[in-house]
Amino acid sequence: MFEIERKFLVTSDAYKMQAYAKHPIYQGYLNSHPERTVRIRIKGESGFLTIKGKGNATGMTRFEWETEIALSEARPLLSLCEKGIIEKTRYEIQAGQHIFEVDVFFGENEGLVIAEIELSSEEEDFEKPHWLGQEVTNDQRYYNAYLNENPFKSW
Repeated sequence: MFEIERKFLVTSDAYKMQAYAKHPIYQGYLNSHPERTVRIRIKGESGFLTIKGKGNATGMTRFEWETEIALSEARPLLSLCEKGIIEKTRYEIQAGQHIFEVDVFFGENEGLVIAEIELSSEEEDFEKPHWLGQEVTNDQRYYNAYLNENPFKSW
């Protein structure tokens, strides 16, 4: 129930040629407190309820619990969320033994493109694609809950 994840800015759209999947995502927060977030997400035709805890000192590891919920439940829950909805398209790219998820944001966060990779340990090595830029793992400005309240366009 712990997620180990690293985040990077993306330097070009070359990842699109390598993507094997693409999904629209809409998500909102029932609770966006820094100690814990409760998120509702619609990804394609599926709904999800996710609870995340505060990250550790490196920002790489934090508690995460997620369960799939019916789309008919996710839609009304999304309407109950705090102000602001994150809109993005997620591309999935295989790189070596790992999968990168590249999120292209729209709406108030348009212009932001972030790649994420989940690892089995904080020390795990992984192949870095040429389009991977600066690491922003421990920069809370790049957390979706922060972007929901402080959109990228306002930076």
